[in-house]
Amino acid sequence: MTKVNQNFLKLPGSYLFSEVARRISVYSAAHPEAKIIKLSIGDVTRPLAPAVIEAMHQAVTEMGTFEGFHGYGPEQGYDFLRAAIAQHDYAARGVDMKPEEIFVSDGAKSDCGNIGDIFGVDNVVAVCDPVYPVYVDTNAMAGRAGEYQAELGRWSKLVYMPCVEENGFTPQPPKEKVDIIYLCFPNNPTGAVATKEQLKVWVDYANANGAVILYDSAYEAFITEEDVPHTIYEVEGAPTAAPTPWCPWSWSGTGPSSTPCGTAASAPSSTGCPTWSSGARPPSTPPRARSRPGRPSPTTRTTPRSSGTASPPPVSPASAV
Repeated sequence: MTKVNQNFLKLPGSYLFSEVARRISVYSAAHPEAKIIKLSIGDVTRPLAPAVIEAMHQAVTEMGTFEGFHGYGPEQGYDFLRAAIAQHDYAARGVDMKPEEIFVSDGAKSDCGNIGDIFGVDNVVAVCDPVYPVYVDTNAMAGRAGEYQAELGRWSKLVYMPCVEENGFTPQPPKEKVDIIYLCFPNNPTGAVATKEQLKVWVDYANANGAVILYDSAYEAFITEEDVPHTIYEVEGAPTAAPTPWCPWSWSGTGPSSTPCGTAASAPSSTGCPTWSSGARPPSTPPRARSRPGRPSPTTRTTPRSSGTASPPPVSPASAV
């Protein structure tokens, strides 16, 4: 007899953003004159940049010729794309990241969920509070979150790290030992950022405790301060301490992501843990102005193949919230 994963049955109701949308719909119907400021899933408000449209047109045109037609791309991503990511998003920031250490995927949301499959269910998980719901829900479905406590709105086995005004909306390492830590900077939903000095505290904690940091920098395109890193790999010690979901350049429904998985990040050990990042920007596509907290599930397979070096990226499209 087929059995159901009982952890799915523990999920409370629908996905957070679906419930927010339902409530907005009900309120709008009852108050049609109301001008609602929506702080749920964002969406782009400007057309795609010309460079994006040109690349998509080129890709479609290629598929209509015998010379340019191709089916499935390489499972790790096209070599020219991985090389461009390594050069422009890592080497340019002083980070030693080889193209073969980069995996091109379909978005940070997928990465945040899928990477959990390699971890055992007995790992202790720490999340920020408030938290992007995907970090919690994927662990609940995997069986690492325990039981949902409706009266508290929390899961029994998760460690919640307060992000409040008193600490500048930047969490502090937990006093207890945890195994997996989810960090997101610039943060969703608070918008707070973390400096290299602040992230060094987390890197040291992870290395000291053999923990893994899943660092989501989906909104790094908004960073302008010099002391705020675009990737945690800019922090000393990070290659042995922090896996990093990074999807910093996209637009709703069309943006790819990439996941650096260095050779030093092959598996957690007693002396450290892997570093992972998802979403590096290839110079063949425009920088992503991240505008959607509910991450889309785009594809990278429509990226046109190229045997040459990709050109530098154009100005970021105006797709802010």
